[in-house]
Amino acid sequence: MKALGKLAGLIFLGLLLVIVILGFALTQFFDPNDYKDKIRQIARDKANLELTINGDIGWSLFPWLGLELTETTLASATTPTQPFADLRLLGLSVRVLPLLRKEVQMSDIRIDGLNLTLQRDEQGHGNWQDIGRPAKPASTAVSTSAPADNGAAVPAPASKQPMRLDIDSLSLTNSRIAYRDGKTGQQYSAENIQLNTGAIREGASIPLQFSALLASNQPVLQARTELQGQLRFDRALKRYQLEDLKLSGEVSGEQLQGKTLTFATQGQLLLDQAAQVAEWSGLKLSVNQLRALGELKIRNLDSEPALDGGVSIAALNLREFLPGIGQPLPAMSDSNALTKFELVSRLKGTRNSLKLEELNLKLDDSSFTGSLAVSDFAKQALRAQLKGDQLNLDRYLPPTNKDAANARQAEVNTVLAAAGSAGTSELPKAPTQQAWSEATVLPIERLRSLNAQLGLSLGQLTLHQLPMENFNLKAEGKDGRLNLSELRGELYNGNFSASASLDVQPVTPVLGLQTKISRVAAEQLLKGLGQKPSVSGALDLSADLRSSGNSQKAWVDNLSGPANFAINDGVLFDANLEQQLCQGIATLNRKTLSGEARGKDTAFETLGGNLNIINGVASNPDLKVRIQGLSVNGDGALDLRVLAMDYRVGIIIEGDKSAMPDPACQINQRYVGLEWPLLCRGPLELGAKACRIDKNGLGKIAGKLATEKLGDKIEEKLGDKVSPELKDALKGLFKR
Repeated sequence: MKALGKLAGLIFLGLLLVIVILGFALTQFFDPNDYKDKIRQIARDKANLELTINGDIGWSLFPWLGLELTETTLASATTPTQPFADLRLLGLSVRVLPLLRKEVQMSDIRIDGLNLTLQRDEQGHGNWQDIGRPAKPASTAVSTSAPADNGAAVPAPASKQPMRLDIDSLSLTNSRIAYRDGKTGQQYSAENIQLNTGAIREGASIPLQFSALLASNQPVLQARTELQGQLRFDRALKRYQLEDLKLSGEVSGEQLQGKTLTFATQGQLLLDQAAQVAEWSGLKLSVNQLRALGELKIRNLDSEPALDGGVSIAALNLREFLPGIGQPLPAMSDSNALTKFELVSRLKGTRNSLKLEELNLKLDDSSFTGSLAVSDFAKQALRAQLKGDQLNLDRYLPPTNKDAANARQAEVNTVLAAAGSAGTSELPKAPTQQAWSEATVLPIERLRSLNAQLGLSLGQLTLHQLPMENFNLKAEGKDGRLNLSELRGELYNGNFSASASLDVQPVTPVLGLQTKISRVAAEQLLKGLGQKPSVSGALDLSADLRSSGNSQKAWVDNLSGPANFAINDGVLFDANLEQQLCQGIATLNRKTLSGEARGKDTAFETLGGNLNIINGVASNPDLKVRIQGLSVNGDGALDLRVLAMDYRVGIIIEGDKSAMPDPACQINQRYVGLEWPLLCRGPLELGAKACRIDKNGLGKIAGKLATEKLGDKIEEKLGDKVSPELKDALKGLFKR
């Protein structure tokens, strides 16, 4: 037996020696460079590939099957003069004996100077798609006789075991990949590609390093990126992991407006094809000043992918971050707006939608909960349901045009100074300076493509300095039409509700507004709108208005529609109605007022009327004011374009004969029931201080009183001496 074993060993050694000698002989006496044309023809016939090897072919046979190609180009045989790839160096070697056991044991794989250029023509055909299709497919003999069925069972094919991989390393250096689509004109490229790995063995962690310069032309972007991690895979389980991922780089381009975006991210990636699940856990992301944590999981990869996850964005200064990524901010009234931003939310998504639910959002001093979603990426369909504690919108609106505001205020101040308080100066002139900004308000192009639904409730909303409480809003926009179905809240001890519509399809946007205000404090409302209050009381207002344009000035200039208003239990501040009445009575009494007039507030029970607004001018033919002992009737107009008034007013003494402030204007019975005429003209800020006695109208009253007095004298002198018909005729003559 020992001799037999010794003999077998000698035979094995002999065979091994023969193999080594044959391998040496083949590598020394056989030169594959002599067969370049043959190799080229085989590649053309079998793979429809035009292979050109300009450099030498290096090779080894045993114990390593090695190959080294240099200066090689590849092209489709259909377009042999248009190579899609060229290669400076490819070197690899495989251990021979493990191949017999379906194991791939390789030394280093080296690829240097790969230049891969992929293109699609205008018909969508790629220059690589014909590769692998034999130019001359072998003819196959077709048997005319059917195989006999002898009932024998056909053995099931043995399950194929995947070939085991064992590669010392992979190195890809100085390489480039480019893609161009002739139909769309899009181009993408990866330059200076560097890829290095450690030992590649299934089930083991594979160190991985990658870097490249990426670019695109639509939009123009350039990026430098670096990746590190540990790759682990199991082909039998169809499970692939990238552990301890670290991806970082910089991005610049036209969309960033000359700015540079620096990013870094890390985490654990998993692709489980058997379970059709992909995960990114332990996600950490930084983009310039932004810092975020999260996790992502996608299920049903082979059918309808569904995203689930969460994200948390740490406190961020948007005022610094957004301009840093090429998104300049519009001018805002508050330079500290958008300095605090935080977000925590769960994520849900599909191929065409993304939803942020269980949302907690903080913006400056405001906090919100609810959900935000894009329900359809293709249609840019936005959906929002938010509930917040407070929001001061004035901070985020453009600053007011101080030049225009100052010009009008200077004009008003001049009128106020000239008006005085005695009411004896000339009737004030109506203002001419516009009270409204011509700045564009609405982003028309964005609104035309808007597809949105919004529900918002706030504990407090401040807009144009108006502190609205328990604010609720429901709105939607689609196909260039925006509808505000609900707007309601509480304001200055009262409440308001409104609905509105906006159509931005026409060149000039068209607006509609229906509103109702109940018992809102008029004085506080005027203060909130930046006006000096001239009246107080509980305001009731209803209106059905329409307008067009895209600025405050255009909206007021084109404003039309009916409205009615009433102010109850109020006061006319610094009003001189009593002084004006006293001046008129003193004139009729042919007396001079003894003292200086002083401004005095005038309390009233009701003040109201109906308005018919046409192109920014509101006619008010039925102004009514109820004051104790007096009633006031007015007929005039409000010019909303310049915030001015122009009225004819009549004051009627209804019987209250309380003492007047001056002996020269004491009331007697003849003055009761007469309508004492006033003219009121000037800025709305003047209120009743803009009223003056109408001298022409006062002359008519004097004539009427004189006629009545003469009639009394005729009655007294004639008595029963003449017939009643004659007395009436004489009275009529004097009236004429």
